[in-house]
Amino acid sequence: MRVGAAAPDPVHAILQGLMAADMQGFKGKLDQALQPQQGYLTDAEMSLYQGGKKLRPLMLLLTARLFQPDGELPNKVLRASASLEMLHVASLIHDDIIDHASLRRGHASVNAARGTEMAIMIGDMQFLQAVRCFVDAIEDENDMQLVKWVLDSAFDICRGEIDEMTTQPYWHPDSLMSRYLTTVDRKTAVLFGLACEAGAALMRARTSELRRLGSFGRYMGRAFQMMDDIFDLAHSDAEAGKCRGIDLHQRRITLPIIHAMKLFGDAHPMVRYLRDTQTPPPEQINAWVDEIRRSDAFALAYAQARGTALQAVQYLQNLPHGPHLKALHDITLHVVDRPY
Repeated sequence: MRVGAAAPDPVHAILQGLMAADMQGFKGKLDQALQPQQGYLTDAEMSLYQGGKKLRPLMLLLTARLFQPDGELPNKVLRASASLEMLHVASLIHDDIIDHASLRRGHASVNAARGTEMAIMIGDMQFLQAVRCFVDAIEDENDMQLVKWVLDSAFDICRGEIDEMTTQPYWHPDSLMSRYLTTVDRKTAVLFGLACEAGAALMRARTSELRRLGSFGRYMGRAFQMMDDIFDLAHSDAEAGKCRGIDLHQRRITLPIIHAMKLFGDAHPMVRYLRDTQTPPPEQINAWVDEIRRSDAFALAYAQARGTALQAVQYLQNLPHGPHLKALHDITLHVVDRPY
């Protein structure tokens, strides 16, 4: 992809066109799920549910639509999509606590505004309400597997957070790559996999279709996180409260950084910094960010992200054809076609 090239955003078109009615139904169920919390959440905390492109609920609704292209979707599907967004927001709140982030989507993060103890409680409340809403989506015994999937996903997210926190920069780059992929699968990809598998399961898709869609979602989610790690080194995100290269500043071992460690070698000052306890001036770290960008590490990371997205779309073969399958395909390629 040409760096800086403009690419059409299919997500916006899908949200405003093909899936407009279903997303309106999702919003209604989300508002219902948030109502019991209104006395406990600030306006800024409620606004966490207003931003973002809602990719996870969108993918749940799209996979459900593969098996019912027309007519109103069952209420249980809309409830499940709202629950998934609440589970995602819970993970964002806990991420901000761990990262000591001061901003989230243009507002003070929960931990910055109300302290760590309250942020933990608010995050836990989102998670518990998400599970409650998934339970409300159950209509018969066949739907019971949803609750286990949600709990398994939440467990994986916790494991992924711990994996990331306990990663040691002095490990061999091959070991760091293995840990990185495991962490990404648990922290990020798991919710995309849950979205795709749950949407199909609620529509009584066959086991083979569930497996395909679950794998599709997980590979798509992995590519999504890889691109986020590339964006971190490529540009600042003032709205999210992050400076360019914050991963390197915080010694967080991400995909392009691992490739840079392999290319630069153990003697490079950046590699020594990652494995040391002393912190150089921010200007020096910023210079290393620029060095990574100019190196082959950046291209290697992007090639890996794009290859992962192409693996994802392979799993869409032999699924019901139509505009909803095309939408899943287009969203996945857009993830790696965004200019950096």
